[in-house]
Amino acid sequence: MQNIVLAEVGNTTFSSIVVVSVSFLLLVVLLKHFAWGAISDMMKKREDKISNDLDSAEQSRTKAAKLEQERQTQLMSSKSEAAEIIKNAKDSGELSRQNILNETKEEVSRLKDKAKSDISMERDAAMTSVKDDVAELSLQIAEKILNKELSPEAHEALINQYIEGLGSNETR
Repeated sequence: MQNIVLAEVGNTTFSSIVVVSVSFLLLVVLLKHFAWGAISDMMKKREDKISNDLDSAEQSRTKAAKLEQERQTQLMSSKSEAAEIIKNAKDSGELSRQNILNETKEEVSRLKDKAKSDISMERDAAMTSVKDDVAELSLQIAEKILNKELSPEAHEALINQYIEGLGSNETR
């Protein structure tokens, strides 16, 4: 009986291997026919999605780098514009300061000239008034000394003579 069992066991193992192999081949053929296309399409779609995601990420990185460069350019431009504005403001302030100083100097000079002119006019007016007063006093003194009244011609000659004497005394 042992031989029979062994013969059947040997046969059973071989037949099992054949049955399993045929079943596996049949399963592979059925999978290839019915599922392989769907699995292959799903893998292709997944591969395309990953590729698109990588391309999109690269484009986003490139775009971000470009935007960063533009921001840096704008920042530098803003800094140079600010420096230019500050420089213009300083130049304008300095020009205004110089204009104010020049106008003030001109005004001071004009006021000095006017003051000198006014002083000269007042001095001339005072000298004329003093000459007139001196002439009047001189005439009164002369009348008292002479005890007589002078004629208008003599009076005028006496005044002119006295004024000429005052003019020559001033120049000394």
